[in-house]
Amino acid sequence: MPSKKALVRRPSPKLAEGLVTHIEREKVDHGRAVEQWDAYVEALGAHGWETLEVDPADDCPDSVFVEDIVVMYRNVALLTRPGAESRRAETAGVEEAVARLGCSVNWVWEPGTLDGGDVLKIGDTIYVGRGGRTNAAGVQQVRAAFEPLGARVVAVPVSRVLHLKSAVTALPDGTVIGHIPMTDVPSLFPRFLPVPEESGAHVVLLGGAKLLMAASAPKTADMLADLGHEPVLVDIGEFEKLEGCVTCLSVRLRELYA
Repeated sequence: MPSKKALVRRPSPKLAEGLVTHIEREKVDHGRAVEQWDAYVEALGAHGWETLEVDPADDCPDSVFVEDIVVMYRNVALLTRPGAESRRAETAGVEEAVARLGCSVNWVWEPGTLDGGDVLKIGDTIYVGRGGRTNAAGVQQVRAAFEPLGARVVAVPVSRVLHLKSAVTALPDGTVIGHIPMTDVPSLFPRFLPVPEESGAHVVLLGGAKLLMAASAPKTADMLADLGHEPVLVDIGEFEKLEGCVTCLSVRLRELYA
């Protein structure tokens, strides 16, 4: 049976100092961010996900974006080497968490850099965004870790947004969705559905037809509802000020061995 566990990490007191790359810096309300994070975690739990809290990394402003620190395929965890050097101290707590779950643990080594937000898995195909935070050596190490297990790794250029999953994610049937102005090469995906809002490109598959989405994408939510999906909206506005989205606030572990 598929597992439904999700790693999450409480926002650092230094959250407002988090990195911004493609957008203008805005003031972040830490108290409001904590409330939004709590509501995000509650939404996962309300839809059958067991959330496992990684030890906080209070000195790491971006540590709430836990998805960037580990990539999962089946029962194998690949600990990343983030492209931003300031984020590399985030790995220790995540490594401990996946090891406790019985995962086989691997690491990305220098000169490779890899952010988990650059990795989109659709079945056994793993798309890896090659851009600002993930380099060619990082892509090669994803291949080395996962292709022997049956994965097919496809490199995708990313230049308009922070991460691949800032531009595209996938619906339950494997259709990739994205906001055209943010997507470098939509034709790389066998099935691509444009959405009308940038934050509408980000969905977390909760199970069945349910999609966790940002409340900032109401037009996309309506469009997907018309197609038979069931959007579950959460306000993550404080994290969006730091280029965050619904995918990067958790690591979904769907294929843990019993």
